[in-house]
Amino acid sequence: MTRRAAAIAIAAVGAAALALPLRAADFRSTAEAPTVLYDAPSAKARPQFVFGRDVPLEVLVAVEGWTKVRDVAGTIGWIANKSLSERRALQVRVPSADVRATPDESAPVAFRSAENVLLELAEPAASAGSTSAPGWVRVKHRDGAVGYVRISQVFGI
Repeated sequence: MTRRAAAIAIAAVGAAALALPLRAADFRSTAEAPTVLYDAPSAKARPQFVFGRDVPLEVLVAVEGWTKVRDVAGTIGWIANKSLSERRALQVRVPSADVRATPDESAPVAFRSAENVLLELAEPAASAGSTSAPGWVRVKHRDGAVGYVRISQVFGI
């Protein structure tokens, strides 16, 4: 194969890869406390970390009863499927997030959430692109307060 033919083949493969649709990130939350993160898909593997309940995790891959996940800090590991829930929670990833009464930067602040606070997803949004107000997501604090936070300030959507 000549260099020109090889370059054309590589360009074609690259173009085909770019043509594939991007999928939205898939998130789950821990179903119970404690939930153990392992370094391999086995209960005999080395435990890396223990999570509490309702911690959002990005799903990377699922295989035979185990799911490879990533947390807000970027730690990657394996969790047993039975320890994951479909319930959606978000985790604040900035020092302080202003949760507004409406999805507008000039709206009154409904409440503030500190870094790592868990918030419940209060609208049926499968991804950041499917929220009712672009760039914002409706959340609920465990104390009952409801409002809108910038998607860029939370992890889990």
